[in-house]
Amino acid sequence: MAGPDYQAKSTDRSNIVTILAAEGVQFLLSGEEKVPLSSCDGKTTCLLFSANWCRTCKTFIPKLVQVYDMLSARCEKMEIVLVSFDHNENEFEEHFKCMPWLAAPFDVNLSRRLSKRYHVKHLPSLIALNCDETSIEEDLVGLIEDYGAEAFPFTRSRREELKAADTAKLEGGKLEDLLAHKGRSHLIAMDGRKVAVSELVGKTVGIYFGAHWCPPCHTFTAQLLEVYNELTTSEEERFEIIFVSTDRDLEEFDMSLKSMPWLAIPYSDKTRHDLCRIFDIKGIPSLVMIGPEGKPISTNGKAIISLYGAKAFPFTESKLGDLEAALRKEGDALPRQLNDIKHEHLLKLDMAKAYLCDYCKKRGRFWAFSCDVCDYDLHPCCTEETS
Repeated sequence: MAGPDYQAKSTDRSNIVTILAAEGVQFLLSGEEKVPLSSCDGKTTCLLFSANWCRTCKTFIPKLVQVYDMLSARCEKMEIVLVSFDHNENEFEEHFKCMPWLAAPFDVNLSRRLSKRYHVKHLPSLIALNCDETSIEEDLVGLIEDYGAEAFPFTRSRREELKAADTAKLEGGKLEDLLAHKGRSHLIAMDGRKVAVSELVGKTVGIYFGAHWCPPCHTFTAQLLEVYNELTTSEEERFEIIFVSTDRDLEEFDMSLKSMPWLAIPYSDKTRHDLCRIFDIKGIPSLVMIGPEGKPISTNGKAIISLYGAKAFPFTESKLGDLEAALRKEGDALPRQLNDIKHEHLLKLDMAKAYLCDYCKKRGRFWAFSCDVCDYDLHPCCTEETS
């Protein structure tokens, strides 16, 4: 039942107290106590359709608890009512005990009727009804996962405001707006130094999304480290990398940072999540390139680094075009195939992102003479063609 599309469309936006009373609900549960339906009066009330057996629900609930606690601390007029899709009352009680909000009494038939009324197709689903019947954003699960408590009061207009703010950060050309905020104007280094974001203005910046638990990140970090060292040893090259951790906890983040000579967003800072949303990061490792003007020049930095390495600096479309043209010219000057005195099989010209030359034992990129029969590669400069 769980799925990636968390949508539920409401056909009736009348007061939730009236709706529950019409369904025969006489009271709500707060922990082990019964409270009147009027507990929701005058509040933006959300129906949470969820179940203890639903893995996606278990992932979402802690995020929703954090949002609920933050809004409660701000004295916002908001309430959540759990509508359980559990199989029995014991499962319902186990699920509800981790929630600080209210719940409708466990009733399979009630859950079915309410889910039909609001066209619930997936769990979890969160439907918000406003006491003054203003237009409420329907896809609340996605909205909360993206923006957290900032999404309140969950209206479409609020979501458009938040999206506009993201666009301004993305296209505004100001690194301070993208990487910092009023409460933090610096980045951190593995040795504990704090570096002002303003010091990066005018540089090409790579925003690196990764995590210690991710094996492909270990491989790419090694490639990126080679490029970083090559570029930062030259005074002419103005380049920096910012690590945006998707680690599961602070300990993992610290382990990631120990292997990195570049800067990072602090683990406790929400900017990490904001940048993942702004750049629509769907997988790691991922590398976004920001140009000297403070605007994105590529969201495919990982592929660029893997293919071209430091030669691609400053990672602009024109530079990549020049590299591709030079590679084509180099390839045109090489034979399509040859017999080398060091190998028994025919070797064919091939384009490889990276390989190890079997003669000089050094890494190579781009053009290689490779064997179709066995795993054998040669740098073009290491070939000795038979006469």
